Amino acid sequence: MTDAIDAIRAGYSFEEDSIELGVLVDEGTPVPDARIRISLSMLNRHGLVAGATGTGKTKTLQLMAEQVSRAGVPVFAADIKGDLSGLAIPGGTNDKLLERTAAIGQEFTPAGCPVEFYALGGQGTGVPLRATVSQFGPLLLSKVLGLNQTQESSLALVFHYADTNNLLLLDLKDLMELLKFLTSAEGKTELADIGGLSKATVGVIQRQVTALAAQGGDTFFGEPEFDTNDLLHVTTDGQGVISLLELPNLQDRPALFSTFLMWLLADLYQDLPEAGDLDKPKLVFFFDEAHLLFDGASKAFTDAIEQTVRLIRSKGVGVFFVTQTPKDVPEDVLAQLGSRVQHQLRAHTPNDAKALKATVNTYPKTDYDLAERLQQLGIGEAIVTVLNPKGAPTPVAWTRMRAPQASMDPLDSTAMADGVARSVMQGKYGTAVDRESAYEVLNAKLQAGAEAAAAEAAAQEQAKQQAAYQKEQARLERGTAPRRTTRRDKSFFEKLTENTMVRQMARSAAREITRSIFGTGRRR
Repeated sequence: MTDAIDAIRAGYSFEEDSIELGVLVDEGTPVPDARIRISLSMLNRHGLVAGATGTGKTKTLQLMAEQVSRAGVPVFAADIKGDLSGLAIPGGTNDKLLERTAAIGQEFTPAGCPVEFYALGGQGTGVPLRATVSQFGPLLLSKVLGLNQTQESSLALVFHYADTNNLLLLDLKDLMELLKFLTSAEGKTELADIGGLSKATVGVIQRQVTALAAQGGDTFFGEPEFDTNDLLHVTTDGQGVISLLELPNLQDRPALFSTFLMWLLADLYQDLPEAGDLDKPKLVFFFDEAHLLFDGASKAFTDAIEQTVRLIRSKGVGVFFVTQTPKDVPEDVLAQLGSRVQHQLRAHTPNDAKALKATVNTYPKTDYDLAERLQQLGIGEAIVTVLNPKGAPTPVAWTRMRAPQASMDPLDSTAMADGVARSVMQGKYGTAVDRESAYEVLNAKLQAGAEAAAAEAAAQEQAKQQAAYQKEQARLERGTAPRRTTRRDKSFFEKLTENTMVRQMARSAAREITRSIFGTGRRR
């Protein structure tokens, strides 16, 4: 085993600037001088942090984020449960923590990091993050709305029409107004040359947009749109700013949250210049609850993710997916992830067993019985392999992770609110803007069309009445008009006979006279 330890120690003993994950564990005992590290230059080769719930994934994410920040690299992370907000303040100490850090040779010094807090559309404590519908695009929006391939292609046609007619789709009411217009008589005419829209398909899209708005999407889409370059800030003392996106009520809008994170990545890819291989990345992006991004995703959407992850490396951005098992990530995307930090996995069900087997198959050859070892890992331990500075996989190492130096408890809500209020980003993005866009333009167009149609109908009715009048006049001039009778007053006798009671008395008298004449009267 000594040879194996020496090989692992040598495999991680590179001189380049690095972040430390922890130390090697030999049969349950930590080996303090065998440090397990990732070089900064390899962070943009992406990675995976995985493990069952409660095994330490979030603390590993926090550990990596604070070290990357102290190395001068900005960080973005989605704070799913609010557990990461403690990054802003120094951590506390206790006997158990100090005993653990001493065992792995870690000199524990509590320290916080520079943090910006964000929230989608302002639905939370952080600075509001918004995106326009136009910039989000039909592919990402289709994922959020849960559209099928046919509906997705129809939505793409809607966006194409908006682009070619310079209609700004800033928020959901812009999109709804455009859908309404394109199914009107005028809109159908304008789409005739490029294919029409099925009324049933548009109906589905409208219902899904309405549902999204009811879930808070109406506050997320709009302006001012977030500039992803604001994720790249470094403080005056050389620390990278950690941008934390608060995601309350994730279960209500999982598609919106995960797809927004993908939009951030895609926008970064579009905006950043080519950088090539850097000594350290421009940004490290932690994509928590990554399985939500791929659930129900179309092939086109998955292909777009794979392409973005593959190409964004050259822009100096590293991406770490955080999820329960590697099988949550499609193979083409998983193949792009050079670093693996795998916490404990359980095999209580047949599906768990399959996930365990699939996980083992993603690792390089090792002397460990990984199927057994992955089930026996303690909390805060992981099986690690990364890329060394030359791009080759390091030996697989059973690792006890370092303790984060920032607080592992959530930040007090009052302190967080005070920090947000003082933030420069709050001044930039805090107030929503609603300028003239497709809603106002098309609403005015539809109203003008309705008024024109009403005016035309009134004109037609007036012309019809005029024609009838002229026809009547012509008949009068030819003497063929219907003769009108002169009204006269009724005589007293006529009025008397019109009385119902008088008529009944007269008929009774007549019957009695008839019966007496023909012998049909009643016998007395």
